[in-house]
Amino acid sequence: MRNETRRNEYYIEGNAVRRMEAAPDYRREREERIRREREMEQKRRQRAARRNQEKALRTSKSYVAFLTMAVMIFGTFTGLYIRIQSDVTARMKTISSLESQIADIKADNDEAYKRINTAINLDSIRNIAMTELGMSYAKESQIIYFSVGDDDYMNQYSEIPEK
Repeated sequence: MRNETRRNEYYIEGNAVRRMEAAPDYRREREERIRREREMEQKRRQRAARRNQEKALRTSKSYVAFLTMAVMIFGTFTGLYIRIQSDVTARMKTISSLESQIADIKADNDEAYKRINTAINLDSIRNIAMTELGMSYAKESQIIYFSVGDDDYMNQYSEIPEK
């Protein structure tokens, strides 16, 4: 036999026989296997999703009634909470308004008190009382002192003597 090689033909030397086809492409086989696994996984997920959808559609009447009652109770409590919050807000506004009125009245009262104090001339009042009304200061003999006990007030049961 000859040692010559022709195109796509190989010469056999001993027991090492060369193959006509190239070495297998393991990458392509692995990619094909991964693609098939992905397709199977996707089909499995689709089946599971379909089963879940069917389960969801088969809800019982008692479950629907329970959910309806739960929503109604939740709505009632939410409404009550909102009502209480609005009442609190309204009362806070009322309190704020009343406090503002109190502050205004106190300011008016203080202003009137100052106006009265500045309008009073004690010297003119003393002159009028002494000249026109004939009043005079009390003499030492006319002053009577009373002792008061621990009480901060005194009851008068009879007339004060005129000594």
